[in-house]
Amino acid sequence: MQTIPATSGSSRVQTAASNPTKAFLIVLGATLLLALSAHVAIPLYFTPVPLTLQTFAVLLVGFMLGPQAAFAALVVYLAEGAVGLPVFNPHGPGGLAQLLGPTGGFLLSYPFAAAAAGAVYSRLRARISPFASAMAAGIPATVIIFGFGAGWLAWLTHAGAPVVWAMAVAPFLPGEVIKMAAAAGCVAAGQRWKKI
Repeated sequence: MQTIPATSGSSRVQTAASNPTKAFLIVLGATLLLALSAHVAIPLYFTPVPLTLQTFAVLLVGFMLGPQAAFAALVVYLAEGAVGLPVFNPHGPGGLAQLLGPTGGFLLSYPFAAAAAGAVYSRLRARISPFASAMAAGIPATVIIFGFGAGWLAWLTHAGAPVVWAMAVAPFLPGEVIKMAAAAGCVAAGQRWKKI
């Protein structure tokens, strides 16, 4: 029976579990990364969904922390935003209103997407390169993000599938490929650096 080595994310989580201060700092770092990426935001005239770097950060947190810790960190991020901390993109109303607004589905998808990215990456990295593992793991995570985001927007606006596709999915796909590749590149570079 083949043993799959622990991922960097799972070993970091195991270490952090025995050290509450380290666990707190890891979660704080993850939520800070999400908040910074949310503030890199470009509003688009044809949709209430802005272009941000948040999905890059969601994927990176999933790859680096593993499924359980990434899910927990993203739940903390949403809680920070819900109580009014300025962690969501600055073009929305902020707080709970942003979670219930047009981009709420995207935001609520983040814990699930990060967990999916972390889980798939953890399974694949023992078999294929870190970059290829991360790219493959980014696909289901991105599907979750767009599924939640577009579904929520459709429910909120009562718009049909073609309209929602044009507002919440199609314009963002090229950028998502770039962000997925950037997150995968960061993970691959980190793995190479650890071996030096």
